[in-house]
Amino acid sequence: MRICLLTPSIYGMRGDVRSIVNLAGELAERHEVEIISVRRQREKPFFPVASGVKLSWVVDARPGGRYLLPRGQMRTEVALWRRLRGLRTDVLVSTRPGLGVQVARHAPREITRIAREWGRPPMPGPIRKFYPRLNAVAAATETSRQEWDHLLDGNVPVSVIPDALPAGPWPRSRMDNRIVAAGGRLVAAKAHDRLIRAFAVVAGKRPDWRLRLYGGGPEEKRLRALVGDLDLHNHVYFMGTTSDLTGEFAKASIVASTSRTEVLGMTVIEAMASGVPVIAFDGPRGPGELVADGRNGVLVAEGEDEIEAYASAMLALIDDERRRRQLAAGALEVAAGHGASSVADRWEKLIAATSRRA
Repeated sequence: MRICLLTPSIYGMRGDVRSIVNLAGELAERHEVEIISVRRQREKPFFPVASGVKLSWVVDARPGGRYLLPRGQMRTEVALWRRLRGLRTDVLVSTRPGLGVQVARHAPREITRIAREWGRPPMPGPIRKFYPRLNAVAAATETSRQEWDHLLDGNVPVSVIPDALPAGPWPRSRMDNRIVAAGGRLVAAKAHDRLIRAFAVVAGKRPDWRLRLYGGGPEEKRLRALVGDLDLHNHVYFMGTTSDLTGEFAKASIVASTSRTEVLGMTVIEAMASGVPVIAFDGPRGPGELVADGRNGVLVAEGEDEIEAYASAMLALIDDERRRRQLAAGALEVAAGHGASSVADRWEKLIAATSRRA
């Protein structure tokens, strides 16, 4: 069976890109798999793609290129329409709502077309209009499934399939390093400033512990300035980007997540795969969909005095190694459900059921 995964760009450093790469690599063990990147901005993807996965792109946006049409959104859309209309595959999976709309409009109807969704449905008008042409929607969480099912009003079957971790075995934390780690793009939505302020409290009471931040982005300059203002130069370290976040998390004893609005991210899943408990804010969505307070991690209420509460939660885990290890065991149990083989099996079952309905 030939399976194509359509993504805006496979060349970036994003959690959804990691999940797509992991899934593609596992599916390629049994199928002919191609990742189609709408845009190509660099020579190689940030995350390594398995050798059995074919990689192609619609628009080459690398610096210095020559183009027949002007660079811009219209050029990209025209090229995408042509690619979709001429596509020959058995299954096509889109990985953004905007791409799902284009697949519904332009991909041949004999193809099994599935939309992979992570967050709440945006642009409800086009989605209600065009998504009924798709064969299925696969949401990453139960909350997301309910939101998509409500929007589509039963016109398209919506299933839950979690994100895929890399193929195991995964590195395992020994839980004896005095390190708190956090990973992901350094953008406002990740709210790393909350983490740095909370860690200032920790550093004042447990000066032998360190915070490592993995990632890069537009917030880095501001966050570095905040570290300077709080005199945390010897306590907070910017580690740069890495394609092996699971391996880096395995060097830590706690992983921190302070995101404000994002849906459940791969960083939480990768931390659990490394056998590290996660401390996160308990928002309406996100880590709370995976972290069970007291079983595999710690959830902290947002709101008044949230920084102090988060710092207290870190200090409590720092001072209780036995509890950290108990939570780590629970985290590993959750991570098992995100193994690449398990997730790929669920995709294969969805594709088979969807094809029968078609």
